[in-house]
Amino acid sequence: MPTFNLNINKKNYTVEADIDTPLLWVLRDKINLVGTKFGCGIGQCGACTVHVNGNAMRSCLLLVSQAESMDITTIEGLSEDGSHPVQEAWKEVDVPQCGYCQSGQIMTASAFLKQNSNPSKSQIRNAMHGNICRCASYNSIEKAVEVAAKKML
Repeated sequence: MPTFNLNINKKNYTVEADIDTPLLWVLRDKINLVGTKFGCGIGQCGACTVHVNGNAMRSCLLLVSQAESMDITTIEGLSEDGSHPVQEAWKEVDVPQCGYCQSGQIMTASAFLKQNSNPSKSQIRNAMHGNICRCASYNSIEKAVEVAAKKML
């Protein structure tokens, strides 16, 4: 089985996996970073979103063999103590209901706010559009992104 060297949350990991193993399963099963969730497996729901070289990406679609030279950040690496402005805003607005989609939502929001620090409501809605929340917490999610944007200024 091939060996891959990965940079995840500013730490180096060496893992053995088939070349076509999605990064999602390496994170969860090989490295025990279980904050990244499996939702659909086809990149449609956003539950598995991580940052790859600073951009939000679905880890179910990225193969471990493609991820070797990339800088990967999971929800566990966003901040050590939950103090990232997006995480703080999520708590302040009390966003989670079931919570399953929240790590993907937070990772999408934080990557978006890095690129657009003063977004309009429409831009927030468009940026978060690809993340599904079965509890329909969309209004709270959008409000939390607005709060986080103000915290990041």
